[in-house]
Amino acid sequence: MKLLSPTISRLARMRYWRIEQWMQNPIAAQREVLQDLVTHGQYTEIGRKYGLNNLFKVSDFKKAIPIHTYEDLNPYIKRLMQGEQNLLWNTPVNWFAKSSGTTSDKSKFIPITNESLTDCHYQASKDVLSMYYNYNPNSDLLTGKGLLIGGSHQIIPVNEEAHYGDLSAVLFQNTPIWANWLRTPELSIALMDEWEIKIETIAQNTIQEDVTS
Repeated sequence: MKLLSPTISRLARMRYWRIEQWMQNPIAAQREVLQDLVTHGQYTEIGRKYGLNNLFKVSDFKKAIPIHTYEDLNPYIKRLMQGEQNLLWNTPVNWFAKSSGTTSDKSKFIPITNESLTDCHYQASKDVLSMYYNYNPNSDLLTGKGLLIGGSHQIIPVNEEAHYGDLSAVLFQNTPIWANWLRTPELSIALMDEWEIKIETIAQNTIQEDVTS
């Protein structure tokens, strides 16, 4: 791991150059995101409803698309959970993250696509790492293993293709295999349901590990 750290540090700082471009040109960066969202969304049911294929300009998008609450989108989400596709996004939705109730007593189910995993959750982690290494180029952060603690490991089938669970469980279930080399403890321990037992088990299983993050 110590041999890999300088290489990872250099790669992380290379990524930071891209982040700096967004910081210096925030309007252009936001337009780029809008173009991508419209390009994907125009082929969906909700995209056709609002004529998304004609809304590549920010001003047109703002006029045509109202703000949607979870309750507004819930009918689409229920249909997604029944196996329908191309409702809110144009690629398969096979995962749903179950949130604890916040604005209401009922839990919410958030559709998770491959794009949301790759371009949002995982990319955000890489970007945080890039910013950290930019300011701490000689850090030993990745010379050892990262401590992994998640929520519940329970994954429940929704239909033949889709499942739902705690967001951390969804993320860990879809993490690349090579990431297991960089973290500890094993997934079954990190996602144990009982918190007190989990903490004790993690301590016992990682006491001999070189944990640096």
